Amino acid sequence: MKRLDTAGQTLIALLIFIMLAITITTAAAAITVINLQGGSGYVNGELALDAASSGAENALERLERNPGYTGETMTLTKGTATITVSGTTTKTIVSVGAFGNFKRTITVVATYASNTITPTSWSETP
Repeated sequence: MKRLDTAGQTLIALLIFIMLAITITTAAAAITVINLQGGSGYVNGELALDAASSGAENALERLERNPGYTGETMTLTKGTATITVSGTTTKTIVSVGAFGNFKRTITVVATYASNTITPTSWSETP
């Protein structure tokens, strides 16, 4: 009788299984890294938005005390806010928050009358 040599077939099957396992593991690791980077970008964008909001709130407070306030650059714990104020009775406040490579902008329109500043609109602008 003729005997079949199955050792070669087993080795080929084992190599195919190992290559498949390595491919699946590599793909899973790549997806995990991509998700972590995306999550980090989202958090950094939100920190930039928080800085812009802080700058806008600071500008409203400063305008309440000093109607001639024109803006400043604030250094915050996480990021910076660059504030510009324009207008006389209708004030336009533009606050650009930055954190890392991310920037977000808040625009506030407010009216100034009888020594009182009243915000009429607050929006994030591109």
